Amino acid sequence: MKFYPQANLTQGLVLDVRLNAGPTGATDIVRYPEDPHDRVWLPCVTAREWKEISTTKQVDSADDDYEAFIPLNASMNLEFTWDPDPRPHDPSPGYFMIMHFSELQLLPSDALRQFDININGVRLSEDIRLFYLGVGVIYNEKPYRDSNYNISINATANSTLPPILNALELFSIMSMTNFGTDSGDVSAITTIKAKYHVLKNWMGDPCSPKIMAWEKLMCSYDIVTRPRIRSVNLSSSGLNGDISSSFANLKALQYLDLSNNNLTGTIPDTLSQLPLLKILDLSGNQLSGSIPSGYLKRIQDGSLNVRYGNNSNLCTNANSCRPAKMKSKLPIYIGAPAVVIVVIVSVALTLFCLLRRKNPGLMKNSVKPQNETRNDGDTSLGLETRQFTYNELERITNNLQQVLGKGGFGYVYDGFLEDGTQVAVKIRSESSNQGDKEFLAEVQILTRIHHKNLVSLIGFCKDGEHMALVYEFMSEGTLQDHIVGGDRNARCLTWRQT
Repeated sequence: MKFYPQANLTQGLVLDVRLNAGPTGATDIVRYPEDPHDRVWLPCVTAREWKEISTTKQVDSADDDYEAFIPLNASMNLEFTWDPDPRPHDPSPGYFMIMHFSELQLLPSDALRQFDININGVRLSEDIRLFYLGVGVIYNEKPYRDSNYNISINATANSTLPPILNALELFSIMSMTNFGTDSGDVSAITTIKAKYHVLKNWMGDPCSPKIMAWEKLMCSYDIVTRPRIRSVNLSSSGLNGDISSSFANLKALQYLDLSNNNLTGTIPDTLSQLPLLKILDLSGNQLSGSIPSGYLKRIQDGSLNVRYGNNSNLCTNANSCRPAKMKSKLPIYIGAPAVVIVVIVSVALTLFCLLRRKNPGLMKNSVKPQNETRNDGDTSLGLETRQFTYNELERITNNLQQVLGKGGFGYVYDGFLEDGTQVAVKIRSESSNQGDKEFLAEVQILTRIHHKNLVSLIGFCKDGEHMALVYEFMSEGTLQDHIVGGDRNARCLTWRQT
């Protein structure tokens, strides 16, 4: 509108008051259709020293009655005062004042209405003269910033009539530079909305105004920077297809919930690069492939919590990452080849018996004891288990960062192998009485024992003085936790149950 040039792309106006001068009744409110822009003009009825004047004639563009007031005493001035309203981040807001004037009386030739306008003693405009039924607007071009304000409309020395005022508007300014959501966030979330055909109430600016932020979005607000999207919850929203790469463009994102949808494909590694992301919930989808190394590293250092349960095709550990074994084709070859095998086995058994009868010590002396530890320092056990170096243990436990427990052997640490398998690393302490022979004997036993109620041994370490055992991780706690209770259990077993 032509009367509000102060409003632009970087600066908005906040209405403090809009007064219609002249009405004497508190209910004489002017708005549409009298004001075609439906501005609400409240009556100014508190000034007892002012006199109302009006006309029924058309005033410039006005279509109805037009009112104004003047001082009761011709020698008096019109004065207004107000105090600024401090804000939390703007203790001294700037103000724009807009005054509307129109001469409603047909003055005789020897009469003159002329006046000046002053704000806090500073001249805003001077020698103002009005034309009959014409409209004039006076306003400040730069915002005023002061502790209090006094507006004075004074008749000039040559004026024979008092000053006049028809209406007054008072606006404080609001910076628009930090008002809208960050443009990068807007572009990203708009692309996401289009890709998944989101049916939530996502209209207008995602974060601004704060009370109108998009459903299931949370934003961070700072007086210095534009609002940023910090949380997106699209759980159970019927999402299909792969995970949009646009999520990685929400650089301020801290929480992303995509659970319980129909998302397919692999997990993009780009999300692990979001610096502020703390929780990523991908559970309950149809994702496949393995968890990228970027996530595993952040899971290990504790900076990211990734939830990925109920994804049947997702590879989460070493066992699930192994390709399926090919079925044996032996059942196809039944018949004549089976007879040949029986004959070969019979011949071999006959030769074995003849050799033992001829020289009973021959077989015994020709084979070395299995899994014997050599005296040259080689501690390889010749078993199907992995032997770790101590440096490897430091790497997979992130320098022994998280302790899971402690026993007579030593501390147990949380760790992750290269493929993402979570393990428990039990490292012998200096106070342990177990020697090299006892340790290696224990490794041999643990390697051979397999039972559904026992944790499996994944590997061991015998690196100089360092000795350790690497077990599969027990996600539900220890046996002791379940018997006597612990942090993970609200209840413990009764004596009868044990």
